[in-house]
Amino acid sequence: MRPLAILPSMLAGDLARIGAEVEDVVAAGGDIIHLDAMDAHFVPDIGFGPQIVKAVRRVTDRPLDVHLMIAPADPYLHAFAEAGADIITIHPEAGPHLQRSLQLIRGLGKKAGVALDPATSEIALEYVLGDIDLVLVMCVNPGFGGQAFIPAMLEKIRRVRAMTAGYDIDIEVDGGITAETAADVVMAGANWLVAGPAIFKGGAAAYTDNIAALRAAAEAARGERI
Repeated sequence: MRPLAILPSMLAGDLARIGAEVEDVVAAGGDIIHLDAMDAHFVPDIGFGPQIVKAVRRVTDRPLDVHLMIAPADPYLHAFAEAGADIITIHPEAGPHLQRSLQLIRGLGKKAGVALDPATSEIALEYVLGDIDLVLVMCVNPGFGGQAFIPAMLEKIRRVRAMTAGYDIDIEVDGGITAETAADVVMAGANWLVAGPAIFKGGAAAYTDNIAALRAAAEAARGERI
């Protein structure tokens, strides 16, 4: 069974103090820092650019998981890699040659991920399984936080887990992840859980308890899978 990771999504934090927020969620038990890049074109909002990634890199040695919700993605891969991203995830729709883009990410010394929107079939992964380290199953439509979890994504997670059996690939989920939905996605096969409001609600004093609640729900579900 692949290691479980909790990934605080920094877009849900207090952006006026993002460096301190990163330090707080790391101290509270966050495993990997999740950063969303958005272009107001591929998705209806603007998110973090390379300069924010670079700033976050200065305050933590935790892995930085950068989700590029931008199109085209290729012209920006070098910039995000140089800024300090450890994992760069792109969408199949963000360029004409998915396999080439994944090769470029790996050629930059980074782990490569593919993100699947709710309406994007897992079939998009079929011929690039040897080129990826991560599959991100979006459980809401990308672009902004606070949306409700889409239950139909549980079947997609199960299919992705079946497709990736035998490969060194983590299954990440993002969107509507709470202590209540964590068990369902883990039972379906996810092992990396991105959470925003569920972690950042209540302010820094609550981060440790919020992350612990997510981890406890996920670990309990993993126990049931064994």
